[in-house]
Amino acid sequence: MPLAWARALGRGVGAGLYHLNSRMRRVAIRNLELAYPQWTSSQRRMVARQSVQSTGELMAEMGRLWRQHWSRTEALLEVDGLTYVTEPLATGQGVIVLGPHLGNWELLGMHLATLGDLVALYEPITLKKLDALVHRGRQGTGGKLVPTTPRGIAELVRSVRAGGITGILPDQVPSDERAGLNAPFFGVDCFTASLASNLIRKSGAAPVMGTVLRTATGFRAVYRPAEPAVQSDNLLEALTAINRGVEKLVAGNESQYQWQYKRFRCRPKGQVDHYDWVATPLLDEVDLK
Repeated sequence: MPLAWARALGRGVGAGLYHLNSRMRRVAIRNLELAYPQWTSSQRRMVARQSVQSTGELMAEMGRLWRQHWSRTEALLEVDGLTYVTEPLATGQGVIVLGPHLGNWELLGMHLATLGDLVALYEPITLKKLDALVHRGRQGTGGKLVPTTPRGIAELVRSVRAGGITGILPDQVPSDERAGLNAPFFGVDCFTASLASNLIRKSGAAPVMGTVLRTATGFRAVYRPAEPAVQSDNLLEALTAINRGVEKLVAGNESQYQWQYKRFRCRPKGQVDHYDWVATPLLDEVDLK
């Protein structure tokens, strides 16, 4: 299936989900209310719908990209800021790329595996056939997947210390209250995982922000230096800097960010619940009825 057809299919599925799944729609709009209170209701609804469609495109794209040879995928990929990754690697320094749920983050991992010795964390999927498909697809360009266990994390740190490369999702909200802190994201405190900050400090790796954005004809990988405070020994300062880096990648590309994910959760539970629709109804509630 040509890429354009896969994307059209994904957008159609995403549009259907947006209209049929009220929970997904509400979460996306609530997140945009928090992040962009200055926007109009129509702007938020439009970007919320585009965000769900973008997730549909991601799902449709990966089925195609995982099956084809990397050379065909690489021909569709423009790269901007590659030296932020290759220069540290050339000196023997490891690199940790912080890639949020923006654009095609699966393709970001595939690209990183072509740049250096990749070791990445992977949480197995319960359905064995789907797990095998994802596992095979993610390792299609090389690299090694390790489980999200202490042993897997230790292997990742050893690899990066030795000059390897890895990618981390910095906007994944952990369920363990000991695994992060509430730090500002778009000016709103939300639970932010400490994993990326800990890995950067333990490994001495160069921190880089990265994403793969959708373009009219293919994709564009974008690499940027992380905020200097990402390397701070003060965890709150480091996590605030990580979130600021994510904000800068999202700016101008809001329609490709996964707003339907409950990013603004806080820990401990009950401290602040932005997704309590009774206590804090949507500003756009009237328009959704």
